[in-house]
Amino acid sequence: MEIDLTGEHKGAAYKILASLVTPRPIAWVTTNDIQGRINAAPFSFFNVFGTQPPVVVIAPGDKDPGVPKDTARNIRDTGEFVINLVDETVFESMVASAATLPHGVEELADSGLTYAESQAVTPPRIAEAPASLECREQITLRIGQNRLIVGEVLRVHAREGIFDPKTLRMNVSQYQPLGRMASPDWYTRTTDLFEFERPD
Repeated sequence: MEIDLTGEHKGAAYKILASLVTPRPIAWVTTNDIQGRINAAPFSFFNVFGTQPPVVVIAPGDKDPGVPKDTARNIRDTGEFVINLVDETVFESMVASAATLPHGVEELADSGLTYAESQAVTPPRIAEAPASLECREQITLRIGQNRLIVGEVLRVHAREGIFDPKTLRMNVSQYQPLGRMASPDWYTRTTDLFEFERPD
């Protein structure tokens, strides 16, 4: 089967690619608007793309053609954001925060979750998330209706037990993030792992 994303199947690109390129990590992004109101929204077009400096990329699509989602608008206005990673303890609240709400309405107001103060940026992190990355926008690229936001990671916060404080090696049994699978409603657990050594 061949699918032409430049022709007859152009309108199905999201459905096809978001279902094939999996699993994808989930960035649950907290930002502030210029009035200081908190926005929390999940995105699975996300990953880490380098370490010197440490950079991540998120790609929130437009709300409507030419109209950025609140996350992209807030990052454009303030230059700061926090990526909160997702495990089963916060999963349902993360999904609920994907609902379309009017600008300025706080997604986590009735979730029972709490915010924790960030150290290097203004937006708070989600205290119950297993890990959070404080980020500063470096550049945003516009490609059609895509915004690729490149952020430098300034601080990492991790739940106690995830990293050995001396070696900074991860305790794999203490971190089971969830991943995004096929569109629209499929996810995966990361509890079935295997280790296979690479050659030197």
